Amino acid sequence: MTPDDPLLQILACPLDKGPLTLLEPENALYNPRLRRRYPIVDGIPQLLPSSGEQVAESEHHRLLALPGPALTPSAESEPPAG
Repeated sequence: MTPDDPLLQILACPLDKGPLTLLEPENALYNPRLRRRYPIVDGIPQLLPSSGEQVAESEHHRLLALPGPALTPSAESEPPAG
């Protein structure tokens, strides 16, 4: 999965139904609002609620510092689409 993959535009967090951000080096999708990370296994996003893992405060701040437009503070505060 790449940042320009059209699938990213329609994937949503199974818990709050909001958009997810691709974490390229970690091969995962991230919801900064709930601080949950969902793995991508063999190119398939694992988006069951039980597949997500809670991210610690320090890890959340590290992920926010990664380059990329989707993890800016304004994106974190956007209300979920729906």
